[in-house]
Amino acid sequence: MGCAPSIHVSESGTEYHRGGKEAEDAPGPAGRRLPHGRETTAPPATGGPSLAASEPRGGGSKTAAAEVQFGPMKFHPDQLQVLLVFTKEDNQCNGFCKACEKAGFKCTVTKEAHSVMACFLAKHHDIIIIDHRNPRQLDAEALCRSIRSSKVSENTVIIGVVRRAEREEPSVRALIAAGFTRRYVENPSLMACYNELLQLEFGEVRSQLKLRACNSVFTALEKSQEAIEIISEDHIIQYANPAFETTMGYKSGDLIGKELAEVPINEKKADLLDTINSCVKTGKEWQGVYYAKNGDNTQQNVKIVPVVGQGGKIRHYVSIIRVCSSNNKAEKIAECQSDTHSDTQSGKQKDRKSSLDVRSLASRTNEVASQRRHSSMARIHSMTIEAPITKVINIINAAQENSPVPVTEALDRVLEILRTTELYSPQLGVKDDDPHASDLVGGLMSDGLRRLSGNEYVLSTKGLHHVSSAIVAPLTLHDVPPRIARAVENEDYWDFDIFELEAATQKRPLIYLGLKIFTRFGICEFLNCPETTLRSWLQIIEANYHPSNPYHNSTHSADVLHATAYFLSKERVKQTLDPVDEAAALIAATIHDVDHPGRTNSFLCNAGSELAILYNDLAVLESHHAALAFQLTAGDDKCNIFKNMERNDYRTLRQAIIDMVLATEMTKHFEHVNKFVNRINKPLAALEENEKTEEDQEAINTILRTPENRTLIKRMLIKCADVSNPCRPLEQCIEWAARISEEYFSQTDEEKQQDLPVVMPVFDRNTCSIPKSQISFIDYFITGMFDAWDAFVDLPELLQHLDNNFKYWKGLDEMKLRSIRPPPQPE
Repeated sequence: MGCAPSIHVSESGTEYHRGGKEAEDAPGPAGRRLPHGRETTAPPATGGPSLAASEPRGGGSKTAAAEVQFGPMKFHPDQLQVLLVFTKEDNQCNGFCKACEKAGFKCTVTKEAHSVMACFLAKHHDIIIIDHRNPRQLDAEALCRSIRSSKVSENTVIIGVVRRAEREEPSVRALIAAGFTRRYVENPSLMACYNELLQLEFGEVRSQLKLRACNSVFTALEKSQEAIEIISEDHIIQYANPAFETTMGYKSGDLIGKELAEVPINEKKADLLDTINSCVKTGKEWQGVYYAKNGDNTQQNVKIVPVVGQGGKIRHYVSIIRVCSSNNKAEKIAECQSDTHSDTQSGKQKDRKSSLDVRSLASRTNEVASQRRHSSMARIHSMTIEAPITKVINIINAAQENSPVPVTEALDRVLEILRTTELYSPQLGVKDDDPHASDLVGGLMSDGLRRLSGNEYVLSTKGLHHVSSAIVAPLTLHDVPPRIARAVENEDYWDFDIFELEAATQKRPLIYLGLKIFTRFGICEFLNCPETTLRSWLQIIEANYHPSNPYHNSTHSADVLHATAYFLSKERVKQTLDPVDEAAALIAATIHDVDHPGRTNSFLCNAGSELAILYNDLAVLESHHAALAFQLTAGDDKCNIFKNMERNDYRTLRQAIIDMVLATEMTKHFEHVNKFVNRINKPLAALEENEKTEEDQEAINTILRTPENRTLIKRMLIKCADVSNPCRPLEQCIEWAARISEEYFSQTDEEKQQDLPVVMPVFDRNTCSIPKSQISFIDYFITGMFDAWDAFVDLPELLQHLDNNFKYWKGLDEMKLRSIRPPPQPE
């Protein structure tokens, strides 16, 4: 079948459609279908060929609507629909019909005025063309007013066809008043009609499509919880959303159309507001905080955005206000930034005619806040508060003032980076062809906020009962059996074999290694506690590790404790940390995984476990380890190693322990590493490159001894100790790889059994390649971190082990092996 149009006749008139299945199923051009199904031949209309007798239409020249760009929005308009209102099918009517076909528009023709509204409301035409040549037959102006009375016609283009003037050109005021968009002087030529439709499509219709899209934007503004106000370039208030009314205590009618100067103002903060105003005027950005002296105020966080429009000039100002209560202090942040999106151009703004009267806006905000006080709190004095990052941004802004364009553009990029919330968290690019790396990154660095596939499950708290310290009698270091004594003999060497100690102690290595290491570092003397208390404490902590876990058990804790003690013994670390730091590090290493269930944070969150609910899905296990350790310690005086400490000393130690335990959570892995590199390694390297002078040595000591940097060093120390398995001798590395893989396999099994999201799909015991998983783990997490730690501490032995182990796993992978060892060689 061809694409000949069909003509449907009803009591409401004639409808013409361009092509498509509907045309194929309908009678051809010579036939008309009446309401009761009878077909008849349409007689030609006087004055020209009828629609029914016209030649078959083979489809328009335009097959698809072009994409429309509206600011940052993009949308594809539907095929345009045209409604022709003509009392008879004359040449002009047919000209528009054929033009619609040529342009690829859908066309509907109706002869009766009373049926126009019903037809329009059914199809919502984009263009309505009304015959205005015979007012006696059709009152076009009344019909247009009737259409305009309907809300759905707001974005419809209505054209009036008028006769060619024989004398003086008549005014179009009457047409405009009736609601017509424009007029068309009669001309039945196909090309004249076609050109008119094209001009409408790319002119008025395109503009109306953009205005129609604005409805979604205004809906977002109306529903936004942020208070938003739009002000013209002349400082006239043009819009305020409901949130703004609620926040500021005004109604739309009180503000719309008024100048800022007309709104009641309070005392002016001249210096600060001049700074804000100058930022807006020059297109620079300003950030700052001040507290207004208004008694019981509401905290105001304001962003003022100049919007560049036609001619490259500022045409509007958008004020976005976030309100939150903070001890009844009014805190206002005005951040001024240029929005370079424009209908006609975008780019750097060079010449701004005027600036926003920020004084009026800020003062009015404070006035309204004062009027909405909830209690009679004491007034506070005005004060300016700037965060360090704010000062940095202001310095960069000042440096841009007289800088050349390349420097200014580079500093703009710097400012964009500085305004991100996670300054030290990189966007980790994991290769698509490395599913092991993807799963490790997703499984270990996820915050746990994952959608559940089905019902939520509550993790049974297996083994979460806490063992009393009275179960096993405390041992003394002198009572250690010979085999255990031999196993802990070389604990100060990196090649110390933790698995030999595990076997000798029947999977209770922590208490014995802990006694040896804590004694070596004088922890009992520092804590002012007897050795019996320390032994009881180590015992209760070890009792709350799960021996059934393949990996996260007390052997892992003892291994991390050993690595921590090894790092604390290195010369650079000893120069940097105090006794309180050493005690915090050793205690944190001991407790850092206590009561670990052998499942990841993501698993607990997906399963809806009690711990995930308690800690709001954030650092669930790490928070639990720290909290439980202090609960166990304080729960019994016999094991309370902190009971003899001064209150302030205890608080300092406790905070350091908690910080280090939380640092083992992997979601902030790269943030911790990058901070360490940028704030410690790089400054030290710059100072140590040249011959050291006394001034250089003082600068080095300053870098090492600041509390902030000591915190970074302690975080890095325990992080490296926690995942040091790939840096151990090969046999130990292989054993740890087997244990962590088995724990992940077990988690995957349980996730499948409980219909939970599988966090790390590659860790399927039937398909997983352990060598590949180790290669990915070393590549993405270990190499960079230990390179940075080695640069600070000097650990050649560890890096040599790391290199050897990586080559071992690489060799297995190249042999296409999935196991931890190669097959035995035939004898």
